[in-house]
Amino acid sequence: MSLALIRSRLPSLRQVRWGSGLVLWCYVALHLGNHATGLVSLQVADALLEVISSGWHSVPGTVLLYGALLTHLALAGVALWQRRSLRMPWVEGVRLALGLCLPLLLAGHFVATRWAFESMGASPPYGRMVNGLARPENLVLQSLLLITAWWHGCLGLHMAMRGRPGWRRWQPALLTGAVLLPVLAALGLLSMAREIAWEVSALPPPPSGRTAQTVAASAWLEDALRWGWVVAVGALLALRWAWRTFRRCRGGGPITLRYPDRAVQVPRGFTVLEASRSHGIAHLALCGGRARCSTCRVRVDGPGAHVPEPGRDERTTLARVQAPPGVRLACQLRPAGDVQITPLFQPGQAPLPGRLGQERPVAILFVDLRRWSGLAERQWPFDLAWMLDQYFARVGAAVQETGGMANQFIGDSVMAIFGLETDLPTACRQAVQAAALIEQRMDAWSETFRTQFGQALDFGMGLHAGRVALGQVGYEDTTTFSAVGEVVNTASRLQDHSKVVGARLVLSLDAARLAGVADALGMPEEVQVRGRSQPLQVLHVKQPSQLWGAPLGA
Repeated sequence: MSLALIRSRLPSLRQVRWGSGLVLWCYVALHLGNHATGLVSLQVADALLEVISSGWHSVPGTVLLYGALLTHLALAGVALWQRRSLRMPWVEGVRLALGLCLPLLLAGHFVATRWAFESMGASPPYGRMVNGLARPENLVLQSLLLITAWWHGCLGLHMAMRGRPGWRRWQPALLTGAVLLPVLAALGLLSMAREIAWEVSALPPPPSGRTAQTVAASAWLEDALRWGWVVAVGALLALRWAWRTFRRCRGGGPITLRYPDRAVQVPRGFTVLEASRSHGIAHLALCGGRARCSTCRVRVDGPGAHVPEPGRDERTTLARVQAPPGVRLACQLRPAGDVQITPLFQPGQAPLPGRLGQERPVAILFVDLRRWSGLAERQWPFDLAWMLDQYFARVGAAVQETGGMANQFIGDSVMAIFGLETDLPTACRQAVQAAALIEQRMDAWSETFRTQFGQALDFGMGLHAGRVALGQVGYEDTTTFSAVGEVVNTASRLQDHSKVVGARLVLSLDAARLAGVADALGMPEEVQVRGRSQPLQVLHVKQPSQLWGAPLGA
């Protein structure tokens, strides 16, 4: 097995960071849940603590927990080392500061729990831990630890999962749980503290192993852990500064990045995003510069030697959005020489996470009336309005009955979305069935239409499938739910192409294969679709109702 193949199968740094963070988040969640059981009784909390501790104190649990902790801290150091500028949005700055402060808070917790277990042979009972937290300084430190760790983990989990199907649907419930769990944990601690105050005699005596030497060793270890972390971070920053200075002296002068409206000079090794921020150039990066989104995309022009090849995480993200050649992520690209930079998302133009933050695969079907302009010229406006109402009702009902949503009615065109609640193959089967049902109902209306308006009823459809962004689009209060992306544009172009080939439906080969109907439609045609860099293979269907008049199998 080649080294390249082995590397391709190993998890990326982004995946390792997410996995280690998930383990730590689960640990904190169990901790908070254990505190919350104090609302029932001290005995219940103590019994649950014993169960949870037995898992984390086992050899696999110890390796998993402390391996995740050390890995997460190491990757935080790698991220800090890779930064060439500490200028960032305040939200990112707060998140970074909280992450760096977390080990300082964890030191005392580690000594009071795991060190106590290893030195005295048993975990201290809940009663004694709660009694120790009753002192104001301990209560403040514990509260800071829980809040910092919990919200750091929740934010990281949200950033990693917000693009997954179903996350947006469950987000209100998840947010409620994220707020409610720390509140219940705090109430549980207060309840146990009151119970201890009423039953002082029930508090177990200190373990026999807790000698003066043990207490002194615990205090020394706590200070050593905190100062060790401070020294490690300080040394990392100092080495980073020294290395940058050495490379600047060795590698020559700065490089020039030419934006559409200005040119800036930055030291070699800066990412494009860091260059933008260091010079006050507004640059979107909704994920915070972790290659988890593509809002920082830029078009890069310059010699190939000045543009390094993208890393694994960047390649994955660029492939997901089907970025054309020459497009890179500003948060990952570190130019080696002078280049031209053109940001593709301008501030205020990109969708906000709360409005267009869900990405998922869907099937898009466009339906369009033919010869509408001539009809509109001859008919009264109210007659046209009635006709459009009849047309929209037939198309909308057919789409709804087959499992889709007709969400846009623009002029004489209808856009329908399939796959909001299903997988992509099912969405494509629903879309082709909708095309057949639309034709049936339009043909049934055809004679009446000819009698009323003096011309034959004709229409065309286009179908394509792939990933889109879903959410609210519009301005201020005038917004509507819609889909945005290359798939939508392509489906519209295929509908236009149906005029050229004289077919009722033109669908992409990919959509036909997903629907399981490609084999029955003959050889595909290669079409150059406006807005796509590569030709698209498509299939023509003159009369969909003759092929799919009966419901397709699931």
